Amino acid sequence: MGPAAPPSEAATAADDVVLPYISRILMEEDMDDDMFFCLYPDHPALLEAQQPFAQILLSSSSGIAGELNSAPMEDSAALMKGSKHGGDELEAEAGRASKLMATPEEEEEDDDGVGEMLEKMMLNGDEDEAFHGEMDAPRVPAEKNGGKAARRRRRRQGKGEVVDLRELLMSCAQAVASGNRRSAGELLEQIKRHSSPTGDATERLAHYFADGLEARLAGASSLERRLLASAEERASAMELLEAYQVFMAACCFKWVAFTFANMAILRAAEGRSKLHIVDYGGQYHGLQWPSLLQRLAEREGGPPEVRMTLVGHPQPGFRPARRLERTGRRLSNCARAFGLPFKFRAVAAARWETVTAEDVVGVDPDPDEEAVVVNDVLSLGTLMDESGVFDDPSPRDTVLGSIRDMRPAVFVQAVVNSAHGAPFFPTRFREALFFFSALFDMLDATTPEEGSRLRTVLERDVLRRAAVGVIAGEGAERVERPETYRRWQARNRRAGLRQVAVEGDVVEAVRRRVRRRHHEEFVIEEDAGWLLQGWKGRILYAHSAWVVAEDGAR
Repeated sequence: MGPAAPPSEAATAADDVVLPYISRILMEEDMDDDMFFCLYPDHPALLEAQQPFAQILLSSSSGIAGELNSAPMEDSAALMKGSKHGGDELEAEAGRASKLMATPEEEEEDDDGVGEMLEKMMLNGDEDEAFHGEMDAPRVPAEKNGGKAARRRRRRQGKGEVVDLRELLMSCAQAVASGNRRSAGELLEQIKRHSSPTGDATERLAHYFADGLEARLAGASSLERRLLASAEERASAMELLEAYQVFMAACCFKWVAFTFANMAILRAAEGRSKLHIVDYGGQYHGLQWPSLLQRLAEREGGPPEVRMTLVGHPQPGFRPARRLERTGRRLSNCARAFGLPFKFRAVAAARWETVTAEDVVGVDPDPDEEAVVVNDVLSLGTLMDESGVFDDPSPRDTVLGSIRDMRPAVFVQAVVNSAHGAPFFPTRFREALFFFSALFDMLDATTPEEGSRLRTVLERDVLRRAAVGVIAGEGAERVERPETYRRWQARNRRAGLRQVAVEGDVVEAVRRRVRRRHHEEFVIEEDAGWLLQGWKGRILYAHSAWVVAEDGAR
């Protein structure tokens, strides 16, 4: 088999098919529902709403058990796993019953003309010319977008209204943490007066952080109502598509994550006739994979046989693996168009720590014939860091142990580098303020004036939900629980994994592309075997590759 493409070529190729694939996904009729379930797959309000229906299904399960047990499994069958400590049997039963109750019309819902149109869009090999031109436009100087915000601050100062919103936010968070509701309420009202969803970066950040502080003051039930209400007021599928395109043009974060992982997977697949990709999360609707599938299909010496297993969370309702299965159908169609042998399977599990290596890859796959690769893009950081049962390993450590037992040719990991997963609220709030401040500032500096409406869509429908969940949620209510890349490094080594050094040509290829196409304040660095991404010196994301440690070497 021929070698993988040079890093510069592989990096450029990632743009060629991803954007048409984005268009396919976001134009689907029920994309809005998928997007919310993707962002909050295990939100307590959604799981609670599911329980009455699950109980009805469970009460009648004895009458349908025989038919369920005899039903054949499809390539994209959902595997509902229960906790080894009990308590998930109800979800498992509901998942099995939901498969029986799905109608042929539901299974073929894409065959209504929309699917055919999306096929043509996804298989368009070139980017939209207007969007391509936007990506290749000269970088925005650091000073250009700062002028408008500076003028706004000077106007406020001239009127005697200047305030330090970050200081107000920190003071309000301290009042909330100490139980001083009166002081917290007064500070919150002051923050609201000086913040706005259409102001400068700090004003927009403060507007959404105030929403989180208000929800925390009101309690958990308010958090659930706010998250569900935000789902009702979210943008249309077309607006999300346009906003995501603006984001991909302005920001390099997702592109670097996908490219780093795909290049590592291409190298691991060299010389193998079969490739098994195990992807934890699947929350990006398959956006990472079209460019990789195309590269594999064009491989010198012929393509490998590819199978993919997506490990994701079940959706509430009668079809828990529906979103994963839809992703599998899209990718299967994509692979078929490229002439690539491809099989797909979905594993929908409420608790990923119950999914074993044997569940995913089977027993002792031949490593000389099939390369098993494991991919995680910002997903394992949503797992709990404690088991809730004395002396049991944490879910994170259990999942990493399962990945080790798969003996992958490479495990590629992308993590959020932040400490706003800390258990103590003041620390978590401060770290969240640093992290989201960098994101809002980045969007302020890189989004063109005409794209401000779409930037608002992105901030309101994605960043706001994440921030409110971090600020107002506790325990299982919090979906995002990031930790620094150095802590992940230690955790992975304890799990029996050994880090693979980042190759210098990969770092340079990524850095050249980012410098050529993106804002000069984006940071691409390498440290301790990690490829790091950031904004104005703050490291926000980190990427690494791992293999199984042999003979105790970590």
